Amino acid sequence: MPVTLNAHIVATYLIETPLTLEAAAAVMAGEQSTGTFVRTILETDALRARHAATIEHIEPLGEVDSPSLSGSRGPRTSGPGRYARGRVTISWPLENVGPSLPNLLATVAGNLFELRELSGARLVDLHLPGAFADAYQGPAFGVDGTRALTGVATGPVLGTIVKPSVGLSPRETGALVAQLATAGLDFIKDDELMANPPHSPLAERVTEVMAVLDRHAERTGKRVMYAFNITDDIDQMRQHHDTVLAAGGTCVMVSLHSVGMTGLAYLRRHSQLPIHGHRNGWGIHTRHPLLGVEFTVMQRLWRLAGADHLHVNGLRNKFWEPDDSVIASALSCLRPLFADRPMVAMPAFSSGQRAKQAPETLSRLGRDDLMYLCGGGIMAHPMGVEAGVASIREAWDAARSGIELTAYAADHPALRAALAGEAG
Repeated sequence: MPVTLNAHIVATYLIETPLTLEAAAAVMAGEQSTGTFVRTILETDALRARHAATIEHIEPLGEVDSPSLSGSRGPRTSGPGRYARGRVTISWPLENVGPSLPNLLATVAGNLFELRELSGARLVDLHLPGAFADAYQGPAFGVDGTRALTGVATGPVLGTIVKPSVGLSPRETGALVAQLATAGLDFIKDDELMANPPHSPLAERVTEVMAVLDRHAERTGKRVMYAFNITDDIDQMRQHHDTVLAAGGTCVMVSLHSVGMTGLAYLRRHSQLPIHGHRNGWGIHTRHPLLGVEFTVMQRLWRLAGADHLHVNGLRNKFWEPDDSVIASALSCLRPLFADRPMVAMPAFSSGQRAKQAPETLSRLGRDDLMYLCGGGIMAHPMGVEAGVASIREAWDAARSGIELTAYAADHPALRAALAGEAG
């Protein structure tokens, strides 16, 4: 009998095991629902029929000679060790957990990663019933709301990160923001390392930055969005949000892994501002190909909890992530979660982004609903910060017009200088 999607949670895993795939899947389903290493007295047939997880599908993907992760059991044969790989899809009745994100994670991404029967386990897909859309608010602003607040009707929202990441006083931060706003940026954010430290208290930083941005808006008519990092304990996050709101700010930022799913959902219920979700620490969960959780899964949960923007790294970035993964992550943020509740989030490209990546980013993403955040690509421009911003904007103009960058740069000095500095 096929699984009823409206009443079931369905998860797909890439696994590796010294057992058969069937045996490993049975252990996973039992461990994450009604079973344990032995059958208990109260684990009746009736209880299992109502609450046990079901193995929906198994797809073999070959075998390897050695385990990907340490601590697993030995191979299933007495001969040379062989470890089976495959995709396993398991479903759970919604009534096991209800529409609760923290308890969902305990079910689909809990103790199965510790099982000795697995030498590899990675959650790669997840379907959630519509009840989750009723229980969680999702993004309040997303792409359309962010465009409205920044005044960027088309094209990418161009931005940068305050650097140095730490060490600047509130007044020094304000002075840098004045320079960046004058240069023509749409968006500026705190670094994830800068929240509410003794050398730059958030309230003082908000005062200095918003005074600068207010003057800039009065002079130019453009309101630059600044994402203040309010990552903290729950009560403090709420107070920080209110500080930003009262000062006329238009965005707050949180480190998603630091505040957790519950902290993000709590903030969303209170927030009147877009929530910029930073995924720092993500490599812990995804860097090993046979361990952890795909970003394409986690972003669904963060969107449900209320993130309006989500970092996705960037093409030819300074970190480990391949370009295919970056694009898949960005596209997943823009796909509707539910037919009647899209809950779309704006992907934020960052990490070593410069003028030269613009054409490929647009080509591969197929749309320009994104934030394009450049640090060195703007602030290290040989002609200065204003030319750095101009070079990024010119690169995107060329990309959106279908003109090759070097050709467009012929009569755009800022772009020409940027490309010369980025050669090689």
